[in-house]
Amino acid sequence: MRLRALTGLSALALAAAGFAAAPVAQAAQDNRPAGEFAGQPHPYRHGAHPTKEAGNSAKAAGNNLSYGGGVDGIGVTTGAPKVYLVFWGSQWGTQGTNSSGYTTLTGDPKGEAVRAQQLFKGLGTNSETWSGVMTQYCEGVAAGATSCPTGSTHVGYPTGGALAGVWVDGSAAAPGQASGNQLAAEAVKAAGHFGNTTAASNRNVQYVVLSPTGTHPDGFNTPNGGFCAWHDWNGDTTLSGGAASSPYGDVAFTNDPYVTDMGSSCGQNYVNSGSAGNLDGVTIVYGHEYSETITDQNPAGGWTDSTGYENADKCSWNGVGGTGGAQNVTFATGSFAMQGTWSNGVSGCQISHAVVH
Repeated sequence: MRLRALTGLSALALAAAGFAAAPVAQAAQDNRPAGEFAGQPHPYRHGAHPTKEAGNSAKAAGNNLSYGGGVDGIGVTTGAPKVYLVFWGSQWGTQGTNSSGYTTLTGDPKGEAVRAQQLFKGLGTNSETWSGVMTQYCEGVAAGATSCPTGSTHVGYPTGGALAGVWVDGSAAAPGQASGNQLAAEAVKAAGHFGNTTAASNRNVQYVVLSPTGTHPDGFNTPNGGFCAWHDWNGDTTLSGGAASSPYGDVAFTNDPYVTDMGSSCGQNYVNSGSAGNLDGVTIVYGHEYSETITDQNPAGGWTDSTGYENADKCSWNGVGGTGGAQNVTFATGSFAMQGTWSNGVSGCQISHAVVH
């Protein structure tokens, strides 16, 4: 989602990650495109998943997505997508391992950590075709193109799972209200931790920065927040001073707050009733941002519509069931509430699509 008002960068946050950049002056203007939900004045909140109250007014209607021409030569995730989960902050508590081999945390009262691992480990398994919707998009076509010819380089399918690593960064407490710049700095720190220290090693990677319960990263769960998550990349000049701020090439990352702190506003029980739906919002929201990162890795060089909405924006809170509504999708790691995403092939939202190679 295009949210246009400049922000400053935090030199201290960048320095803490081992690099520095010059500050950028803040601007108060707010030129949101028509239909964009209120309370979102920051341009770096690409694909911001709105709360249910903020709505998705007419996102699913109208035009198909078109290719943005790439940024730094990057439009979409072309190889098998790799997701690194970063549990940021000492508030996550003591780390353990459950009987299934998933990382557990004593500061995780709702069990979001395990659910996130199950989700990303399950993508690309059980012959699932939720990921197939995204594979119809590509790069290497002309800016403005709305389809991909035979032989073009398509979004990769996460064969055998997308989860590439888990890191609990308990070196310090996560900020109570982390800025976008601090989130970007944590993602670059994670790239170093995982040994992804070249542009090539980060080409098909995204870092999911998960903040602990009770925190408000970038205004999450505050009166003017209005969002459940968003994604960006460390080369966004409105966020962190450009690609030079990362010594490891372009770094794609997501701000995934502790979604259950917002209850039904961020999807609790959206698909399933009772305790079975307690974590519906976690997988709906995290899946939303994942799908947008792989189709628009360096926003807005990938696929967006004429108003700036990305593939999942156009289908958020689109109802339950049918061909494009939210519903349970079964992976090898379990059944997960997921939303549909936009398909140019049918000019509408789909929960399933044959994988395109």
